[in-house]
Amino acid sequence: MDPQPSQPMNKYCRILALDGGGAKGFYTLGILKEIEALINQPLSEKFNLIFGTSTGAIIAALIALGKSVDDIHLLYKKHLPSIMKAFTKSKKSKKLEILANEVFGNSKFDEVKTGLGIVCARWDFETPMIFKSNIAQAHGRKATFVPGFGCTISEAVQASCSAYPFFKRKQLTTSDGNLVELIDGGYCANNPTLYAIADAVMALKEEYEDLRVISLGVGVYPKPNKFGWPWLIQRLISVQLLQKTLNINALSMDQLRTVLFKEIPTIRINDKFERPEMATDLLEHNLKKLNLLYQRGRESFAKHESQLIEFLI
Repeated sequence: MDPQPSQPMNKYCRILALDGGGAKGFYTLGILKEIEALINQPLSEKFNLIFGTSTGAIIAALIALGKSVDDIHLLYKKHLPSIMKAFTKSKKSKKLEILANEVFGNSKFDEVKTGLGIVCARWDFETPMIFKSNIAQAHGRKATFVPGFGCTISEAVQASCSAYPFFKRKQLTTSDGNLVELIDGGYCANNPTLYAIADAVMALKEEYEDLRVISLGVGVYPKPNKFGWPWLIQRLISVQLLQKTLNINALSMDQLRTVLFKEIPTIRINDKFERPEMATDLLEHNLKKLNLLYQRGRESFAKHESQLIEFLI
């Protein structure tokens, strides 16, 4: 049976939007762990729409398939350090492909339990490409709508995570036979909240007062220190440039949301951490550091707990 994202669960239409940020998705998982405990049910049963970009796409897709946050956290601890430690983009992309195929198999977008959106960017057309689960989310061309353009969830997630040039660009063939080349969704919407709201308001025809939006970032951290040989320093500079690009994108999208949709009740959680031991970037692979991010996510939940109770209980 197709999911029905246009039908509010309880009295609200609830949206969950998850930023990109590579390894820093551990912070997002810390917040989600507490949210799941608060509602005492799978997140897929509480949220009508779940949108994700890059690392947020992995988490969003797994939630939409009914996975628990603990299960997702275990997958991240098992696989993410290996992916991020790989030196070449080919090795990173191959490890990502192995993970995605192991986790998602051949699952398609019509198998999810709630409305899902996976944000990617088209390399050739330089436009967004959003993989959606339900025809109710379509803004037009409903007669030719196919969930996820006929691609598997694994393929879409890999594309959304393809942070070029540190990962290879991802080529997919859609159900209509078109070959598309995709890169990380963070290049067009590292914070996918606006796209999710657009689906709710424009496609699902939800009223502003009936929406409850929870938008989760990956935290803001000091830059890691430069060290090592010149090639390593240059690589670090490139990572910092990509990180800066994604951060600016996420902040810009949130500022635009507050201008266009300030009437829509929204909780944005994306705390800043300035202590030196929190220095990290999207390619972090030290599990001790990543566990620290996870703990900080749980602490960030506590700062917003009263608001989240109002939205979710």
